[in-house]
Amino acid sequence: MIAENSLKIAVAGKGGVGKTTIAGTLARLFARDGHSVIAVDADPAMNLKFALGIKDNPTPVSELKDLIFERTGAYTGTGIYKLNPRVDDIIEGYGATGPDGVTLLVMGTIEKGGSGCICPENAFLRSLLRHILFKRNTVIMDMEAGIEHLGRGTAKGVDLMLTVVEPGMRSVETVGRIKKLGEDIGINNIMAVVNKVTDSEMVKKVEIKLAEMNIPLLEIIPYEQSLIEADMEGIAPLDIGGEPEAVEHIKMLKEKILSCSCAETESFIKPQHTT
Repeated sequence: MIAENSLKIAVAGKGGVGKTTIAGTLARLFARDGHSVIAVDADPAMNLKFALGIKDNPTPVSELKDLIFERTGAYTGTGIYKLNPRVDDIIEGYGATGPDGVTLLVMGTIEKGGSGCICPENAFLRSLLRHILFKRNTVIMDMEAGIEHLGRGTAKGVDLMLTVVEPGMRSVETVGRIKKLGEDIGINNIMAVVNKVTDSEMVKKVEIKLAEMNIPLLEIIPYEQSLIEADMEGIAPLDIGGEPEAVEHIKMLKEKILSCSCAETESFIKPQHTT
């Protein structure tokens, strides 16, 4: 088991594969197990609230312009600024508490120029993520496919990059890019879950591709119409009732994540997939 009920998971994947649904459901399931959970929405779509059962997002951190100026000493595009601003009060001041006691923090988006954004907002968000990842909490991060908010400093705190794939080669190609991005910044524990499955033959093809990329497959989650309908209505998977099969598989995914932990090396061992 994870020492001190502390686990740091970044969930990433191509848009539309269901990573937000999985991230939010995992966050609540870990909280039900007694973990103190911080759910970080680092996807520009900012939809993690629905999967958590929270009605309204708290203020995205990137929109706290005056606070960021106060802490970094600069607005976007201006002069020298602090690379390690104070962030220890942000979770309590700008997080929202949802069902099962999960705390939601929304990172927000950063306007990027032609050469990207090396800016006070980015420095502030990076410092905040480092702070969150080294707290004694379980952290579930809903990332965009480019994992833009992560850098080498923050990546050191990530235990597992969980990539979500749907049965299709474009989705698998995205996972390959995520793996490279993760490895480039020092994340070596990268595993996959296949979501929205209707065709077992296609899953076999995906498994072969994942194996070629040396990405272990943790779980296969079936397509569930009730989850699609719940998502359209903004209802969290754990709140729709009826024990959907997909939710049961996310519960199994949670257990496999825990069973893959290796306390001795503070790393993960390759799982034996049994689905």
